[in-house]
Amino acid sequence: MARVAIEPYSERWRADFARLARRITLAGAGFEEIVGFSSDHRAPGAEGPDEDWSKRFFNAPADERSANVHVRLEGRPNQRYALLFRDYLREHPAAAAAYAELKLRLAAELRDVRRYADVKDPACDLIMVAAEDWAVATGWQPGPGDA
Repeated sequence: MARVAIEPYSERWRADFARLARRITLAGAGFEEIVGFSSDHRAPGAEGPDEDWSKRFFNAPADERSANVHVRLEGRPNQRYALLFRDYLREHPAAAAAYAELKLRLAAELRDVRRYADVKDPACDLIMVAAEDWAVATGWQPGPGDA
């Protein structure tokens, strides 16, 4: 099992993703699908059928910067969860810094990727409480490039 590695946030990630997105025929571009990560975290109280919370999970090819790529279907609740989570943290640097610190500490203590995710998920749910309030207050919607 791969060890969790956390990097400090970098503005270059947007450009990295744009470059990777052009290559994403995922498996055809050398991305390795990680079997067993087909179900996304479901926040407490989240409803809908299991397929609304399914995703595909890929690791970047060896010649790319290490990256985990989560692929969700457009319009599904788990797509909204991920995009709102991302956008909220981009607009709230203090929350992003606290979340980054949590991830660093968890990665130092938890060697197993699945255990790391299981312990991290409740913190994500706490962030989403504030993110949902922010979404209502700002009229947040996923951007056109998020599909």
